[in-house]
Amino acid sequence: MNLVLTLLYVPADRPDRAAKALASSADVVIVDLEDAVAPAAKSSARAAVPSMLTEAARPARAVQVRVNAASTPWGADDLAMVAGLPPDVGVRVPKVSSPADVAAVRAVVGDRPVHVLLETAAGVEAAYAIASAPGVASIGLGEADLASDLGVSGPDGLTWCRQRLVVAARAAGLPPPAMSVWTDLADDAGLAASCRAGRALGFVGRAAIHPRQLSVIEAGFRPSPDEVEHAKAVLAAVESGAAVAVLPGGRFVDVAMADHARRILALAD
Repeated sequence: MNLVLTLLYVPADRPDRAAKALASSADVVIVDLEDAVAPAAKSSARAAVPSMLTEAARPARAVQVRVNAASTPWGADDLAMVAGLPPDVGVRVPKVSSPADVAAVRAVVGDRPVHVLLETAAGVEAAYAIASAPGVASIGLGEADLASDLGVSGPDGLTWCRQRLVVAARAAGLPPPAMSVWTDLADDAGLAASCRAGRALGFVGRAAIHPRQLSVIEAGFRPSPDEVEHAKAVLAAVESGAAVAVLPGGRFVDVAMADHARRILALAD
């Protein structure tokens, strides 16, 4: 099981930061043409991306480019640029609200991985259909825009939407979704607690806006030693061949618990 824990956003108009991001410990680097780039710099940022993402500049590095939404003046040009990048570079698409949006993207960028962000009520309602669309490699929430669209606030305002996303990804056979960014760079304790809460909901990994957040995110999604030992015991019991087994502490386990135990061990690896 290949699980991604850290995704690091970097502004497309800052090649110096992009180089540092590509050399960081992030599992995925997301070169951002959308929120991180001011309107006046969109065109120059777009022009800089191809040289930024040559194979020599990103050895063995998973990379995505977040484009501007199709409804903006920059979306079409962003997709046309991405179409000329190496085929392993994924495209991260904001404000997806239907499978038709995915099909329109793929008509331009081809068979490269498409990572979609749901940022409206319509997108959340269509989560499973979008997750099941051909070419979709992952789904995530754009939480700031979604909270604005729904008129919710506070730490629990999007809990139902987050759980809906986890279910849609699982039902469509996609990897567990990653959490949205934590914007307070001074609050590592809050970030760690939020990661633990997200993991309990079924999320795996999180996007970051600064390299200093990567180690906090990774630690937040790693299981504790007790969880690892319990997972090993569950698998040993299940793989013993008995229909129902009992752990040394007296807890009953069955084969339905094996997948969760394997995920725990994959996160620990």
